Amino acid sequence: MDKLVIEGGKPLSGSIVIQGAKNAALPILAACLLAEGTSTIEHVPRLLDIDVMLNILRELGCRAEHVGDTVILNTETAHTSHVPESLMGQMRSSIFLMGPLLARFGETQVYQPGGCAIGERKIDLHLEGLQALGAEIEEIGNRIICRADKLYGAEIHLAFPSVGATENIMMAAVLAEGRTTISNAAREPEIQDLQRFLNEMGAKIMGAGTDTITIEGVQSLTPCTYRVIPDRIVAGTIMVAAAATRGQVTLLNTNPAHLSSLIHVLRRAGVQIAVDGDIIKVGCPGRPRAVERVVTAPYPAFPTDLQSQVMVLLALADGVSILKETIFEGRLKHVDELSRMGADIRVDLNSAFIRGVPRLYGATVEATDLRAGAALVIAGLAAQGKTIVEQIHHIDRGYDCIETMLGRLGARISRYSPVPKN
Repeated sequence: MDKLVIEGGKPLSGSIVIQGAKNAALPILAACLLAEGTSTIEHVPRLLDIDVMLNILRELGCRAEHVGDTVILNTETAHTSHVPESLMGQMRSSIFLMGPLLARFGETQVYQPGGCAIGERKIDLHLEGLQALGAEIEEIGNRIICRADKLYGAEIHLAFPSVGATENIMMAAVLAEGRTTISNAAREPEIQDLQRFLNEMGAKIMGAGTDTITIEGVQSLTPCTYRVIPDRIVAGTIMVAAAATRGQVTLLNTNPAHLSSLIHVLRRAGVQIAVDGDIIKVGCPGRPRAVERVVTAPYPAFPTDLQSQVMVLLALADGVSILKETIFEGRLKHVDELSRMGADIRVDLNSAFIRGVPRLYGATVEATDLRAGAALVIAGLAAQGKTIVEQIHHIDRGYDCIETMLGRLGARISRYSPVPKN
């Protein structure tokens, strides 16, 4: 298995262009199934999760090319709505295909999705939403069969503002007869990006970014060319890495409005941040300050996907910080790994009590999930000595060659790929 080898203690410096958003690109690629023909999706990062989604689409009969950061996807030849179990097991976002396949083919067969082991992530809200639109759902073991001769608009209230459920319902409802209203909808920027893409194809959707989304069903959609938004989590990871290493970094191609909660936390920690259009400059010449309380919650509150990265910064801060995780109960597994590097963190239920230390020390650690892996890379960059991060396939799911990206900012980081034995 590949590993990352990091020689820490060097401040990051320079400028970097932020990649396209994985969590926006995946549902958009799934939504391409709603229109027969060729769509061109630009600013798509080259990631393991993107590769899995494109492989699934090819298995369904689509023709897909990923050239540079552009995906050319012809869905006209799609001939099946049965998603292979082997591919669904590799990525949770494969569940996004339920809505588009049901709307296009009137049926779909999928399986419980895979993904990072960060706690319970049920798909009940997805299924309840599709049932409200008229789908009949049968669960046989790990297999889920959805059928609907016709979909009809409905009033749907989500018990929790699930991003995936909101997106799946949106994609199914665009071809349903009548009006669909989703209340307590997720408000993430990726929801707004999906609305813009679907409307570009001819859908009639309003309200993304608020807690109520209204969809007027249409007869058909047409393919289009679309550019995906910047990845706010990648941008946030770089911002935290700059601060943790006490560096000076300029981020290009960002949307600062998507990062307002992180910017607020970093400024409380004493990090210097300047915003100019789509440019964010981050500097932290001295030791960061502790932040009394950071709580993860659905957007626009502080994102769970940046919790582990910010924990590294707080582990180096002057004072005691409290970080509470309210989204995923299994998202504090990286604490044990950070402790190997000298961090002083105590976990009580879903809260981490962090007593900052002057420095971390290099160690061999293991990425337990995508964002925990990114956090360990940041810790390695800030630590004294050598850090080896194992199980980095998790990191490759969300960061396009993280070692190359950070290397452009002066990080001493390299990928080690063991030579296979004959």
